[in-house]
Amino acid sequence: MVPLEDRPVEAPLPTNEFILASADQSVIGEPQAVFTRPENTFSDLARTYGLGYDELVAANPGIDPWLPGENTPVLLPTQHVLPDAPRSGVVLNVATRRLFYFPPAAPGEPRRVLTYPIGIGRVGWETPVGATTVVAKARDPQWFVPASVRAEHAEMGDPLPAVVPPGPDNPLGTRVLKLGMPGYLIHGTNRPYGVGMRVSHGCVRLYPEDIEYLYELVGLGEEVTIVNEPYQMGRRDGRLYFEAHQPLEEDAVSSSERLDALFHAYRESTGQALNAHLEDHVRTLAETPRGIAVEVAMYDADEVLSRVRVVENTVVADADLTEATGGGALIDAVSAEGDSL
Repeated sequence: MVPLEDRPVEAPLPTNEFILASADQSVIGEPQAVFTRPENTFSDLARTYGLGYDELVAANPGIDPWLPGENTPVLLPTQHVLPDAPRSGVVLNVATRRLFYFPPAAPGEPRRVLTYPIGIGRVGWETPVGATTVVAKARDPQWFVPASVRAEHAEMGDPLPAVVPPGPDNPLGTRVLKLGMPGYLIHGTNRPYGVGMRVSHGCVRLYPEDIEYLYELVGLGEEVTIVNEPYQMGRRDGRLYFEAHQPLEEDAVSSSERLDALFHAYRESTGQALNAHLEDHVRTLAETPRGIAVEVAMYDADEVLSRVRVVENTVVADADLTEATGGGALIDAVSAEGDSL
């Protein structure tokens, strides 16, 4: 295998929009890697390459997310297995902190899928799973602060008004999609460094640029499916991939049960079972979840390194983060304070 530092440095591949070449394709994107500059942080890298903060942390154990150092190779997990859900409308996977949107295709046109990292509800304020629809949309929304959120902030010595007007202090950002689940929204944020984390009061947040693009595509009545799938299996070009994420803390279904269900679904869809060696390999991969799509038949958790594309470092640092004395303090603050709803 050619060492990463000896590979050519290429232009980054798109990370948000993909063509589905066939109806049975369930893996999108390609793994990439970037060499850091001294001023880089994982928050900057995540936003630049269409990822969430937690995704980068999981994929790069042992690297300091705030001081990764100079010329450190960082794996970008920009290859994804699609959720086992209807390919229609918006699909949210809370376990992977990722949104997928399947726009309708005109006759004769290939299907597309768009994907973005999301922030979800923290423990005690979980984002619910289930099926719903988009029932309203708004630009530059006001935030009518729920009584429960106002009470929590009052206890923290940070009282909130009943209504927060549009502007830079509004945690909803500039766009909102209201769901049929009462009290739940998909929205932007005034704190983009929390995207990809469990920091909200149950709502789903996106980077400002992502929600502004998605807002124009998603219509009223659009289907929204929210699933919790920490383990996913998918195929592309005849190859089988497995992607494992850390299950949510409050997940009532055990890892063993989830994997058994995944193997059963594979048998039902293909008419054949994985052999015992492959099942054992998948169970081993699940024990160290890194959010990376691994080609199962290679029997190597690090096989992705042989496929990784080394790309140019195109990061433009976030001024709010670089001005802070230790960016980790901002992540700690947003985690403790939470998001909008």
